This record gives sequence, C-alpha cells and structure tokens, in this order.
Amino acid sequence: MAVSMSDISKLRKLTGAGMMDCKKALEETNCDMDAAVEIIRKKGQAVAAKREDREASEGCVLSASENGFAAIVALKCETDFVAKNEGFVALTKSILEAAMAAKAKSLDEVKALVVNGIPVSELIVEEIGKTGEKMELGAYEWLEGAGTTCYDHLGNKLSTIVSFNKPVERQVGRNVAMQVASMNPISVKRDEVPQHIVDQELDIAREKARQEGKKEEMLDKIAQGRLNKFYKESCLLEQEYIMDAQLTIEKYLKSVDPELTAVAFKRVNLNED
Repeated sequence: MAVSMSDISKLRKLTGAGMMDCKKALEETNCDMDAAVEIIRKKGQAVAAKREDREASEGCVLSASENGFAAIVALKCETDFVAKNEGFVALTKSILEAAMAAKAKSLDEVKALVVNGIPVSELIVEEIGKTGEKMELGAYEWLEGAGTTCYDHLGNKLSTIVSFNKPVERQVGRNVAMQVASMNPISVKRDEVPQHIVDQELDIAREKARQEGKKEEMLDKIAQGRLNKFYKESCLLEQEYIMDAQLTIEKYLKSVDPELTAVAFKRVNLNED
C-alpha cells in the first residue's frame, strides 16, 4: 500500500517524529497507524539505550507557583541546540504542569505522572527518539507555604522558588526569588547552615589568620568575626538586597510587612555558579 502524505502528516502529529521516520514506519507496517506509532516509540527506546552512557549536561529548567505550592523541573539533554528546541521546552513545561497539578513531592513521583494518557517516562523516551539525544529528568524541587513564589532566569538554565510565612505580593516574592538566583545563599538563616560548613569556615578563617601572623590566642576571635561575615554573605535574610544596598532581605521584607519573612527556598542551576 502506498504511503500518502496525509498518513505521514497524521503520524508526525501523533508522535512528533521526523517525516522520513514516519514514512519508513508506515511502509514497514503497511500503513497501520497504531503499529507505526509503536515502531516510532521503540525507536526512541533503542536510541535511549544507545545514549545511556552519554552525559546530559544541558537542558531546560522551569518553575511555577500557585495556591501555596511551588515547583521546579529540570529536563536535561546533551546539547544547547536541543535544549532550546520548542518541542523540548514544551515537554518540560507539560511535565511541570502535571507536577503542579499533582503537587508531586519527589522525582520518582514526577516520572510516574501521566500526561495526555502517557507516562512522563515514556514521553521522554519519545522525545529521545525525535532528537537522538540522551534525556533525563535531572532535578525536581518543591515547596509549600502560606505564600510561594518562583523565578526563571533568562535562558531557562536557572530557576528558584521561595516560600513565606504568609501570602506575599507577586513582585515582592519575585524580588526575593531573584535574590536567591543571583546570590546563591546557603540557607535562609544562620542557624540553618549545616554544622560541617560552619566548622569548615572556622578552620579556614583560623588558618588564614595564622598565615597573616596573628597571635594564636586571637585566632578563635578572628575566626568568629570572619564567620559572621560569611553569614551575612551566605544567609538569605542577612544578605545585602541586590536592588537596594541599604537593606538586607530581612529588612526589605519587614518594610513590606513587619511580620513577613522567608521560610525556605530551592535553587536549580544547570550552569556552574
């Protein structure tokens, strides 16, 4: 049976595969549309298996926030060319929308979600078949709170989400999420900094003071002073506000509402900081 352009177009619409792949699949199945779709899917599985040992270091990161829930999805691929592809970005967005609707709490839960009747894991395999590149869900983060916000940096490589102790105006929340993107804090408050990092900073500060010729009995005091400087640079609420150097983030939030504060944040960046 001759393969018609209408059949090729229909299969392409169903699978997103290239024209020649669709034509070959239809020829192999004597224009059986369901069988042709299965061939296209199996091709994706074969490509996925072949590319398994490749590194997926590029990708698309998107975030969303709604009704006290915020999430970030990172779909990874091999090249920036594919990462910017309209279909790849659309797939990332559809996975994020499904995660938001389900209020997913883990990466495994996201992988098991169903979009338009197809599990997310299978959708990714199908996209692999179209592009010939390795793809994987590289990260998933979520937050809940009385107020939440999100921010996607230009280029879809970096996203942040922040939760607050009460509902927050969109622009105020976005400003704090941009702060997290720009300044990459370690924690919200100093008492949340992991102890091993505190110990490491103190050790570094003592050694630096020792190399500067400071007296041994002064090292702990000097180290503590430098640790306080580290807190001001690394704790979100103590950081200098990027839009007004006269304020810290804590003071900025209190200028909006004396009771408003940030509770938690998540940050996903595909590029090195």
